[in-house]
Amino acid sequence: MPQATVNGTMLNYRFDGPAGGDVIMFSNSLASDLAMWDLQVPPLSEAGYRVLRYDGRGHGRSAVPPGPYSIDMLASDAIGLADFLGLGKFHFCGLSLGGMVGQMLGALHGGRLFSLTLCDTSSFMANREVWEERFKRVRKDGMAGVVDETIDRWFTKAGQARIPDEVEKVRQMILGTPVEGYCGCGAAIRELDLRETIRGISTRTLVMVGEQDPGTPVSAAELIHSRIRSSTLRIIPEAAHFVNVEQTGPFNETLLKFLTS
Repeated sequence: MPQATVNGTMLNYRFDGPAGGDVIMFSNSLASDLAMWDLQVPPLSEAGYRVLRYDGRGHGRSAVPPGPYSIDMLASDAIGLADFLGLGKFHFCGLSLGGMVGQMLGALHGGRLFSLTLCDTSSFMANREVWEERFKRVRKDGMAGVVDETIDRWFTKAGQARIPDEVEKVRQMILGTPVEGYCGCGAAIRELDLRETIRGISTRTLVMVGEQDPGTPVSAAELIHSRIRSSTLRIIPEAAHFVNVEQTGPFNETLLKFLTS
């Protein structure tokens, strides 16, 4: 896959879809990579969009510089990649950590965005102790030390039984995440507080969340929605955190309807 040197690091990226289409950039969650969006590529490409996915700093095939990282840094990576590729305006969609990056992009670079989609994400993290415990565990046991509990947060039990192949694919993404990248990005999440920052977003925004997401729950999505005047909130039933995988049909339908409205 092609690579770009931006903001002092190397990012791995991939384009799919027609070359002349409006670009939609997808940003991955913590402990995943650009393949988490595989199920979104076909319908978006068929609808005429140019799909741009990239591995966030410290993940997938991107470089793993020493941490800690920050949301400012990760947002600079995203806009730096857009500049490197010569993009003017583009759509942006991020889930979890990717949605945190999207919030910062919307606040700082809203003029570059046609639209903003924020999925299963939060504007604030209160429990710092949880992150310190996770960092200790992965530094001791590797990503295997957190993979089972992560899968249980990301997918409902019913979803795990219904789509075992997709869940296994995500499990392998988690296990393949570099420990330094996980801790570096985890530190950015630990320090997150965008509650006032997002009041400055005026870009047309879709806030989407799985109804059973335990980590970035409906209440977190409602807070974001309440502070972005230009936003619409959609709650997807029978889904936890990885709503784009667990409820692919409703997710894709909601996203496409928003993009084309």
